[in-house]
Amino acid sequence: MSIWTLDGRLKSIRFACSPAALKQLAESRKGETDLTARDGKLFLVATIDLPEPEVFEPKGFIGVDRGITNLATTSDGDNHSGRRLGRYRRWQARKRAELQARQTRSAKQLLNKRARRKARHATHINHTISKTVVAVAQRTERGIALEELGGIRERVTVPRDQRARQSSWPFHQLGSFIAYKAKRAGVPFIEVDPAYTSQRCPRCGHTGRANRRTRDHFHCRRCGLAGPADHVAGANIATRGATAWVFVNMPYPAPPERGPADVTRDRPAVGGSREHKQSRIEPSQQALGRSQPSS
Repeated sequence: MSIWTLDGRLKSIRFACSPAALKQLAESRKGETDLTARDGKLFLVATIDLPEPEVFEPKGFIGVDRGITNLATTSDGDNHSGRRLGRYRRWQARKRAELQARQTRSAKQLLNKRARRKARHATHINHTISKTVVAVAQRTERGIALEELGGIRERVTVPRDQRARQSSWPFHQLGSFIAYKAKRAGVPFIEVDPAYTSQRCPRCGHTGRANRRTRDHFHCRRCGLAGPADHVAGANIATRGATAWVFVNMPYPAPPERGPADVTRDRPAVGGSREHKQSRIEPSQQALGRSQPSS
């Protein structure tokens, strides 16, 4: 690469990247590249323009339920647990409390460094989960249905010990990663209404709060279906995704065929026409005929 400096342009500077990234840079690079510094290292931020593949017609849908304890649970039963991540975040919280108690300049610098490390760790996990979900959907020729979680922090009430976890975990980032990876792979993607997905029975359709007495277990009070609550929610999301996909991709109905129009009936009356004059004269003539006495 070559970059502009205060002493002029420097050419033939080496940079390191993966073979896949180098191939994309050679084939699809678009515009200029930004040089950024982060944690004492220099990075190149390049923009590439990739062609969008054609979206195939899905044979079904995979529903993905997102949560705090289980980061993502699919309708196939694949569970991406957040237990290991929870231990890591609790350890980070203890270290952050220790640094905050020092109140020194070096402690503040370490706090910023740990915050960036924590964000990178969450991003890596979201990339891993989204890559796995999209790969399964592409291999089985199915679409991906995701619950629309806009405003979840304002709508959902959690216990005090889980407020920090709910506020800090990037739910939206996981959804955006799944969306753009599905778009790059040509996998159908749709977001559905999340209302009562964890309280509705996927077998009989019975919906009630009593179906989910605990957070982890679902038991239908009508038909007796039981299982993990997140798995049931994923199945309901998949069903809603298949229904919504049909309505979204439904072709517009053809306009109704109109027969030949009646020119005499549809033609507007003109002021000088014979019909218009007759309509104005007839009422007065009938009134005069009724007012004349008979001889």
